[in-house]
Amino acid sequence: MSTTEGDLAAERPAEQSVERPIGIDELLERVRQGLDRVEPKDAYDAAQADEALLVDIRYAALRDRDGLIPGALVVERNELEWRLDPQGSHRAPEATSHDLRIVVICNEGYASSLAAASLRQLGLHRATDLTGGFQAWRAAGLPVTPREPES
Repeated sequence: MSTTEGDLAAERPAEQSVERPIGIDELLERVRQGLDRVEPKDAYDAAQADEALLVDIRYAALRDRDGLIPGALVVERNELEWRLDPQGSHRAPEATSHDLRIVVICNEGYASSLAAASLRQLGLHRATDLTGGFQAWRAAGLPVTPREPES
């Protein structure tokens, strides 16, 4: 090896071990291990008893197509952390405490698991999600109202 090649090798940073990337299925499995996921009837009962805030993160087209869960706070997924952080400047009035029990609802119960994990990172330690999402809620025969047309 020439002096120049040796000098270049000495300047290179030491090889760092690279962690194997995980796929979405493995990430979802890991996230769900830390959640106490809620079944539709249990979520309904908790909301009726004012023991949980239901948060619907489905996008508008799904809400328009399938309807709304009465009493659920609708928050677009890309605004979720800002709206539910009790210390945030853009928080929803319902975001009163880090002790608030939040049940995140997406369409089928996948994105909501990741969203609940994100809320837990903000200190909302009781955040969880609805097993099976809105579709499981509807299949359980729980209340759904049609989307109100915007004026």
